[in-house]
Amino acid sequence: QGGDQEHDGLSTDVNCVCKTAVLSVLQIQVIEDDRANKSSEPFTTGVKGQTPPLVTTNFQVKDQGNASPRFVRCTAYNIPCTADMAKQSQVPLAAVIKPLAMLPPDETRPYMVDHGEAGPIRCNRCKAYMCPYMQFIEGGRRFQCGFCSCVTDVPPHYFQHLDHTGKRVDCCDRPELSLGSYEFVATVDYCKNNKLPQPPSFIFFIDVSYNAVKSGMVNIVCQELKTLLDYLPRENPEADSVVRVGFVTYNKVLHFYNVKSSLAQPQMMVVSDVSDMFLPLLDGFLVNVNDSRMVIESLLDQIPEMFADTRETETVFGPVIQAGLEALKAADCAGKLFLFHSSLPIAEAPGKLKNREDKKLVGTDKEKSLFQPQSGFYSNLSKECVAQGCCVDLFLFPNQYVDVATLGVVPVSTGGSVYKYTYFQAEMDRERFLNDLRRDVQKPMGFDAVMRVRTSTGIRATDFFGSFFMSNTTDVELAGLDCDKTVTVEFRHDDKLSEDTGALMQCAVLYTSCSGQRRLRVHNMAVNCCSQLADLYRNCETDTIINFFSKYAYRSLLNTPTKTVRDTLVNQCAQILACYRKNCASPSSAGQLILPECMKLLPVYLNCVLKSDVLQPGADVSVDDRAYLRQLLSCMDVSESHVFFYPRLLPLVKLDGGSLPMAVRNSEERLSKGGVYLLETGLYLFLWVGANAQQELLSNIFGTPTFSQIDPNMTSLPELDNPFSQRLREIIDSFRSQRSRYMKLMVVKQEDKAELIFKHFLCEDKSASGGASYVDFLCHMHKEIRQLLS
Repeated sequence: QGGDQEHDGLSTDVNCVCKTAVLSVLQIQVIEDDRANKSSEPFTTGVKGQTPPLVTTNFQVKDQGNASPRFVRCTAYNIPCTADMAKQSQVPLAAVIKPLAMLPPDETRPYMVDHGEAGPIRCNRCKAYMCPYMQFIEGGRRFQCGFCSCVTDVPPHYFQHLDHTGKRVDCCDRPELSLGSYEFVATVDYCKNNKLPQPPSFIFFIDVSYNAVKSGMVNIVCQELKTLLDYLPRENPEADSVVRVGFVTYNKVLHFYNVKSSLAQPQMMVVSDVSDMFLPLLDGFLVNVNDSRMVIESLLDQIPEMFADTRETETVFGPVIQAGLEALKAADCAGKLFLFHSSLPIAEAPGKLKNREDKKLVGTDKEKSLFQPQSGFYSNLSKECVAQGCCVDLFLFPNQYVDVATLGVVPVSTGGSVYKYTYFQAEMDRERFLNDLRRDVQKPMGFDAVMRVRTSTGIRATDFFGSFFMSNTTDVELAGLDCDKTVTVEFRHDDKLSEDTGALMQCAVLYTSCSGQRRLRVHNMAVNCCSQLADLYRNCETDTIINFFSKYAYRSLLNTPTKTVRDTLVNQCAQILACYRKNCASPSSAGQLILPECMKLLPVYLNCVLKSDVLQPGADVSVDDRAYLRQLLSCMDVSESHVFFYPRLLPLVKLDGGSLPMAVRNSEERLSKGGVYLLETGLYLFLWVGANAQQELLSNIFGTPTFSQIDPNMTSLPELDNPFSQRLREIIDSFRSQRSRYMKLMVVKQEDKAELIFKHFLCEDKSASGGASYVDFLCHMHKEIRQLLS
């Protein structure tokens, strides 16, 4: 441990043999230290420019004028005053924004402010919404905008006197004057065509081709929908949901169902001319669940029987989305399409695809073409969907290549999600699929949304990452926006900033709630500005920087060869660390690698990004898997990207009390033959069992004392009546509840063939695909930094 007191970063002599000793404790130590220091007191957001606790720390937030880190996390909380300084440091200036994030039960959800017909108060010039950064002047009759400095008259109905400090006397009673996050009820002026919106609709499209029926998918979906329709999203848990539903099945043709409440039996209407899609019925297609319950249940019972003996293997895809879009247009509402789809759509129809998977392109300059959509058809369709507020969620059940890069275009452009269950087997994958589907149907979301990010003079939002559509440079359009989705925004200087005023950001999202109310959600964030590099390096957030870098790199794959993308990442991080070394660290020998305190983990996490399947795939990773992960990462929040790149590995020794066992480094050398370990990746859970694990431990977990009798195919642990079993199942449940996707449990016995999959996630070790171990990468990084400095 070295460096001066001021920059208590890590310094270690990389040429010495004990290089791993100093570094080995790092990742776990940094996380544990943050937990010890920051989990007891609430994090209050009143002071501008405070770096929040790490995403791995459990903490409570009190909103006192800046948005909670659950809504907004920044790469830096003290940003350079000038563009030159930002360029010199190479630290990206970005915010990861999760506008509709769910808050834990002990935190207050954003208050709703209703100004009646007058609507929200805004700056006349830049149109920023009323917030704590507006300065009231002239006795409260006017206010000066914190973003653009323009002065605006206060409407008479909003007038209030100022106290002796110049603050309004009602400041604490008004969320928009005292809090970082709140909502406004939007007036009719904020609605499409100046009329209040209808409640949204959900339409379910079930692929009934041979593969879909044979895998058991059709049966499972139909059974589940019968109960799931009682859990459609609603604002008031006591009231019924106002979301209407519709049903379509399809293979090469589409079957629409009339489920009008007055019918004794559902009626099927077939559209076989898929080249010119139209809606064959208006009345009876979109219905209220309670009114039509008997008819819907009858339909869901009949669908699996109707197609049980199908021989049709071909499917269409484009016309399915077109049909949903036409239905929402006819009903004049926004909504969501749920597609359950099994194969590459090769049937003759708009949006037909061919199999273009080509392993020979991997690693070449032409590899990028595999991540690009096959044609412009789906991009054009996305544009139409966004205009209507039609969000698409895609559940894929592929047994071979389905071209996720193309099929995912509409979901990714409409704020939707893609779920993928490769080689779906009913008994093994049912639980994971149903949990994903239940959460996807029930989760709070907004429709027909537009997001705009405003900034104070000196910086501006220049780039955006996530699942959305942009038809201009400022408006992020989201047909759907759910509580799990983030939009990542990069900022650049367009002028000098001052240390006195700092920098401000306001994110405003206009959306329709699931009850059909038009709303504005506003998040405000103030950060400090600095003229000294040391202040920048003292206030960075490495997890957010990695989240941004990975999104930037994954998007670059569309136009840049993979090797170039990886080299650029290494180079930029080397520049960040070289700039610190040159300008902030006390002089020391060239043999020492000196890292800023808050960036100690930048190299280990960066190495995980470089070795990820998307940037450095092993031979067994398909192009579809990489396209899927690339799309998935684009909307991840910081806590999800953290565990995605550096999974957490827990030794299951003592499980007493409410606390978790302390994690160990992600390396094979940390695994003891006599132990059992739980590994969480954000998408999977692995239970690794050592060959010499104690009999008592095995009995407690599996109900059998012998290693050979453990069934490696189990996907859930037996419910045994002992404290260890109960606590372990509690831990697994709590891990699952923290993630937006259900993590399937896989039991891995030491020396078993499944161990290869498990070892793939031990990210500090050398990977089978040629990725460096952490220690080797650190040496490489050090060499790059020395080269830059010389």
